[in-house]
Amino acid sequence: MSYQKLNLGKILMDDNKLSLDDLEQALTIQLKTGKDIREVLISEGLLAEEEILASVAAHLNIPFLDSLKFEPDRKALQVVPEALARQYSIFPLYKIWDTLHIAVADSLDIFAIDNLRIAVNSEIKQVLTQRKSLLECINNYYSKLQTLPEILQSDVTAAGSAKDSAVADSQTLIQESQAEPIVEAVNRIIEEAISKRASDIHVEPSAEDLTIRYRIDGILRTVYALPKRTQRGVAARLKIISDLDITKFYLPQDGRFHLMVQGKEIDFRVSSLPTLFGEKFVLRILDKTGAIVSLTDLGFSEHSLKLVKTAMAKDHGMILMTGPTGSGKSTTLYSILNEMNTLERHIVTIEDPVEYQLNGISQAQIKAEIDFTFAAALRGILRQSPDIIMVGEIRDSETADIAIKASLIGQLILSTLHTNDAVSAFARLIDMGIERYLVASALILVCAQRLCRKICPHCKEPLESVPEPILHDLGMDLDPGLQFYHGRGCGNCFNTGYKGRVALLEALQVEDYIREMIIREDPFEQIKTKAIRDGKLITLRSDGISKIKAGITTIEEVYRVTSKE
Repeated sequence: MSYQKLNLGKILMDDNKLSLDDLEQALTIQLKTGKDIREVLISEGLLAEEEILASVAAHLNIPFLDSLKFEPDRKALQVVPEALARQYSIFPLYKIWDTLHIAVADSLDIFAIDNLRIAVNSEIKQVLTQRKSLLECINNYYSKLQTLPEILQSDVTAAGSAKDSAVADSQTLIQESQAEPIVEAVNRIIEEAISKRASDIHVEPSAEDLTIRYRIDGILRTVYALPKRTQRGVAARLKIISDLDITKFYLPQDGRFHLMVQGKEIDFRVSSLPTLFGEKFVLRILDKTGAIVSLTDLGFSEHSLKLVKTAMAKDHGMILMTGPTGSGKSTTLYSILNEMNTLERHIVTIEDPVEYQLNGISQAQIKAEIDFTFAAALRGILRQSPDIIMVGEIRDSETADIAIKASLIGQLILSTLHTNDAVSAFARLIDMGIERYLVASALILVCAQRLCRKICPHCKEPLESVPEPILHDLGMDLDPGLQFYHGRGCGNCFNTGYKGRVALLEALQVEDYIREMIIREDPFEQIKTKAIRDGKLITLRSDGISKIKAGITTIEEVYRVTSKE
């Protein structure tokens, strides 16, 4: 970069963003380090990158976008090859007539712009944006242009509209699903998802194509854009292997299938949903070999792990895990059950569905269509003298009532609930109609959980520029002696800088003073405040901050998963 040519200091001072003292400080550091003045201003926390870019854009009379939050024009992506975009650090936005509009992180690289103009034979218009946002777009959107060669070269019948698919007879659909390119494409999509550690595969039809996305470490990434003509064959193939009705296009369906992939036993839970452009599928990948993780490997803090193990030692009461879908609640409960699974204990689970099979534990599958609900299953199990019962989810007042009362008469109950934090579980159960004294008496431990991505160990490096606004929002002070880290991005983490996830846990042991506060109807926020003040509760954000300081995750990631606190 050559921001010195712009006299960046003067521009920022004219905009009242930089004082003379700060500029002199930055210039002194620049002379010592040889860094670009812009990098010095950011690394020293004098200005954020977006503030600098906004002033530069205004001075050069070009637009500035602080982030690229819209879908780019597919034709523009095809005009500029990915190699060229990476070489010149540009991202194509859209093309109008003979003018290509691009996002750049350095508008002063005249040679790059001229070379690009010649390469694409178009006039170039620029907008300025942050380098991180630009690189994210290159990584995310160019992958969408990838296609499966077998599909492109095949003679598969065009999918047409959803209406065309609806009138196709079952024999035609079966033939299309058995076409070699369709079979090979579906197999490759599944195998690649497993090799990339995906937890879900999304197959999403649009007006133009059939988009394939993988959820990796909790984040969706687009990997393929299949031609629209393959849509019906792919849909039929997924339905057949999932034992779904291939002729029903107008109703949601749920199915399962089982495969041995790469030597591993994998279950797939499949959900179909009719949409405007055809059926959308989500395949949940359940890897039985990686299902059970020991409690120590989940990444809990020493304080939280001690509370969990104390609750596990009780012979009755209720342990609740709370959090949104995909926050790892079931994985934690499986880990707890696996550790408690001994020959002396009778353990039963009620699940919808049974995700992983546990040796030595009786597992019941809910079937709502025949009225075998959580409540009905729980009543039946209580007649079989269990020691420990896991209820997959407390969804209604009847299940809550039976589970609470069971925990008071000699059973240890483990279950999940959808609330944002630990203390909110009290309010949720009371809203379900459970008496306050029962809630206070039954609960022994309430935990809220989230999953945040870990920094990729292969490209982990010290963070030079600390995002102070986010640091301030997290409630952290900028400690000069503390080193922060991030992932640069490499082939091992698909250029995301993250690989794997770690659990953040907010664990609240329900002690006598909490029970008294619940019964006398003290505000739940007051309960949380007192527990934090007394050192009895470490919040999700506090747990995340400790993992930032340990170099396990990044500031941005903890802020992302705890932003509602």
